[in-house]
Amino acid sequence: MKRSELRKLVSEYKETEIKLSKSNKNTLNEKLKQLEHRYYHETGRMLKKDLEEIT
Repeated sequence: MKRSELRKLVSEYKETEIKLSKSNKNTLNEKLKQLEHRYYHETGRMLKKDLEEIT
């Protein structure tokens, strides 16, 4: 996976997380889990952990 694709994945994760904080929908929870799994599969690292290190 290219860096640009990883950046897109991370931005999509952040947007979904913001939407989830505003509303509590199961579909958004599932989407977050899928994005986390995809990131882990591509990089071998946990997305939440990487985001904590960045911020």
